[in-house]
Amino acid sequence: MTARRVCPLVLAEIAPEDAMRIDRNFVNNDFLTSDGEELIAVLNPATGQQIAHVTAATAAEARAGVEAAAHAQRGWRRLTSVERAGHLRALADMLVARKDRIGAVLALESGKSLEDATGEVFYAAELTRYHAEWARRIEGEIIPSDSPDENLLLQREPIGVVAALIPFNYPIYTLMRKIAPALIAGNTVVARPSNNTPSSALEVARAVKDCGFPAGAINIIAMTHQVAQTVCTHPRVGMITLTGSVGAGRKVLEYSQVNIAKSSLELGGKTPAIIEADADLEKAAAAVVASRTTHCGQLCTAIERVYVQDSVHDQFVDLLRGHMAARKFGDRMREPSVMGPLINQNSRVNIHQMVSRAIDDGAQLECGGFIPDGPGWFYPPTLLTNCRQEMEIVQEEVFGPVLPVLRYQTTEDALAMANDHQFGLSSVIYTENYRKAMMVANNIEAGEVYINRTPADPYQGYHSGWKRSGLGGDDGKHGMLDFTQTRLVIQSW
Repeated sequence: MTARRVCPLVLAEIAPEDAMRIDRNFVNNDFLTSDGEELIAVLNPATGQQIAHVTAATAAEARAGVEAAAHAQRGWRRLTSVERAGHLRALADMLVARKDRIGAVLALESGKSLEDATGEVFYAAELTRYHAEWARRIEGEIIPSDSPDENLLLQREPIGVVAALIPFNYPIYTLMRKIAPALIAGNTVVARPSNNTPSSALEVARAVKDCGFPAGAINIIAMTHQVAQTVCTHPRVGMITLTGSVGAGRKVLEYSQVNIAKSSLELGGKTPAIIEADADLEKAAAAVVASRTTHCGQLCTAIERVYVQDSVHDQFVDLLRGHMAARKFGDRMREPSVMGPLINQNSRVNIHQMVSRAIDDGAQLECGGFIPDGPGWFYPPTLLTNCRQEMEIVQEEVFGPVLPVLRYQTTEDALAMANDHQFGLSSVIYTENYRKAMMVANNIEAGEVYINRTPADPYQGYHSGWKRSGLGGDDGKHGMLDFTQTRLVIQSW
């Protein structure tokens, strides 16, 4: 057997090949026996131990994936939308049937509990069913013409091959969030899962194959960044959709210039929560901490900064401190109720360095703020007060269980600080005054605003960021229509 080298992304030594499960890339309804030498190690973030490795696609294999998708798209787009919906429903049924198997793999590679991982697979199936329902609802327009003997018909058409770049935090849900609307609109897909969580996506590939999905419509390929560039700049790729960092979004925009490919980007977030003095403080504190510590804070819309009205600041901080300090962390495979780990050691180091710089800059540490002993990439719930608007910890996305708190005097002050930011993905206000709630809702510079609750994207909404939080969006009618292009037919008679 040809010797393989380990991908430089790994954080631990790879186990001997004969002792480790190998996941292989999925192209044209087949799992490739790769000629490549590169392996991606898949690690359990709760233990740091390797659980699998995945063959990293060569550039030739990635190009073959795009070609397979392009060939399949010619037949896929000719199916009626109802026929495409039938295939999506069959896949959703298969995901539910295999949710325990897929969930078990997802739990190990992500640090989630079995319950949460299995639930993610179930909700991904529900999202797939939701998009299947657009089969009879994708509409064009009839536009009045200036000429009396002419009709203007605006049609919705598929784009072609979509490259979908999937993050590590919700890798199955986001995979279907991209794939399902792209497919119902008549496109085919080449999906690149995160190199931190590729094995669960390749379990989904087995479901795709076994449910009888048309060959080439869905291709799932693990690859390095260099090979991903090959995919995104392939002349047959008409759209690139990404959920990821601002830096990754900039790269996608560079790639899209090659073919003038359409881009849909969900990027960074720094959700502000405004806590008014008239809010139910106990309810708000519990919800804020739950949002900040879900999946160890690795959620784009999780609350990342809190603005508290001065008259209730100290009381609210006491509540936050109590909830944060009570939130235990550990291996969720053993203790499902605790908070799990960060995805890798680099993430933990970067977050701890941000916390340390904030303290050096005058922030007060209320709890947390240390790197625990022992295996796994854990970081405790961390509360910082005495923060200022210009601090890095307030301005930059942390993507971990760290919560900076700031004071304000008036609602207008809080709104100004919430808007004084590079990101505009999601936002939150807790108040019993509907006038204040609507003032904030009508003036917040964000794609979403949640009133008296924390973010949880509804299938039928539109998850779209402002500013550096992205272009285009996911979910709902508008998320589905992002995977279409228009054709105007001018018909004289």
